[in-house]
Amino acid sequence: MDIETITRNLPALFAALLVSILFIQSGLDKVFDRRGNLEWLNGHFSKTFLAPFVPLLLLAITVMELAAGILSTTGIVYFILTSSAVLIFAASVIAALAITALFFGQRVAKDYAGAALLVPYFILVGFLMYLTNPFSKP
Repeated sequence: MDIETITRNLPALFAALLVSILFIQSGLDKVFDRRGNLEWLNGHFSKTFLAPFVPLLLLAITVMELAAGILSTTGIVYFILTSSAVLIFAASVIAALAITALFFGQRVAKDYAGAALLVPYFILVGFLMYLTNPFSKP
């Protein structure tokens, strides 16, 4: 890997690093403080149709967040070794799914301010998806 390739791809690499930090930290928080997260989410969704599914949804979002974060980290290393951003692209797709799921939950719970806070993260992963999309390259 030459320095020119790395330099040309710095926006994608830094965006991938942010995604790594964001999702690994968030996922690990859900693993190590599952009880606290579950209690908060049960209250948050108590008056919605999602209430019976909170434990399953917490598991699903935890898996998606950890997958996005770990895959993004792995993708950075893989890019440095091979010049291929395909793993970073896959991480960005999983991250977009996770944020969309979180956004849906916030909207259902009528936490509009919480939903709005997710938009910058979605823009970040959309930008990362655009920068690394292997299907849009000539």
